[in-house]
Amino acid sequence: MDSKTLIESFAEFKEVKNIDRVTMMSILEDVIRNTIQKKYGSDENFNIIINTDKGDLEIWHNRQIVDDEWAEDSFDFDEVKHIGLTQAQKIEPDFEIGEEVSEQLYIEDFGRRSVLALRQNLQSRLLDLEKDGIFKKYTERVGEIITSEVYQIWKKEILLLDDEGNELILPKDQQIPTDFFKKGDAVRAVALKVEMKNNSPVITLSRTSPIFLERMFEMEVPEVFDGLITIKNIVRVPGERAKVAVESYDDRIDPVGACVGMKGSRIHGIVRELHNENIDVINYTNNVPLYISRALNPAKITSIKIDEVTKRAEVYLKPDHRYR
Repeated sequence: MDSKTLIESFAEFKEVKNIDRVTMMSILEDVIRNTIQKKYGSDENFNIIINTDKGDLEIWHNRQIVDDEWAEDSFDFDEVKHIGLTQAQKIEPDFEIGEEVSEQLYIEDFGRRSVLALRQNLQSRLLDLEKDGIFKKYTERVGEIITSEVYQIWKKEILLLDDEGNELILPKDQQIPTDFFKKGDAVRAVALKVEMKNNSPVITLSRTSPIFLERMFEMEVPEVFDGLITIKNIVRVPGERAKVAVESYDDRIDPVGACVGMKGSRIHGIVRELHNENIDVINYTNNVPLYISRALNPAKITSIKIDEVTKRAEVYLKPDHRYR
């Protein structure tokens, strides 16, 4: 394998892995320097020139020309730093003692084993860079809705691929009980967490998280997206029912009406995405008894007993019936 072939092969690898060319070339130089250090003991007398536009790679070994006798007899002679006059004149006949020789080296000069090690090292470095990039990207996207495609279905989780081919996980306990997916289906879910396991990023999605429902409201209700309406709290039994408390600081806006939409037009898309989950939107208030009353509407409440210590409430509907 020559220098040009090495550059071209990793240019192709870069295209697949979405790593920019400048970063790849920087890693390539670092890996080559490591290879030089292993072969010669030092990389101080070597220049590595990489043309990121043309994809050219040049390696130059710089040595000072010394007297042949000194080169043969002196303990100070270092073949990495010095070169005898006779050997230097084979490169260029006009060379003289004291001058510096720059001799070009080629990848194949390192030997087949070193080239293979260099290639594996470079692949490993690029793969680590790719993993770090994915980890950083999805760490910044935690809490966002991700649309991905079902790739493989297992008993405890589903493997999905995003539009760049990155693997995402949707565990069974993060799926709505009525979810049913098959390979190739498009799935919307919120990025729940990102972890590094065995040096690889694991991106976990969720369709049961209250955050998923909140993001759905942001997508369907412009006033929520713009911050004119604030979602104060969400409680869900995924696939069955949900309570969403909203408020607006603008008295001209009816937060509940805006979220539901005319004839339920806005909330209908959310309900459909959540497989007919019954979503109640209520007005938020700091008045706890009133807040509880609104949350349990249309149930008729006779009395509410609040325990401030345990932060629990006993709600009485009938003399023989109560909710906790």
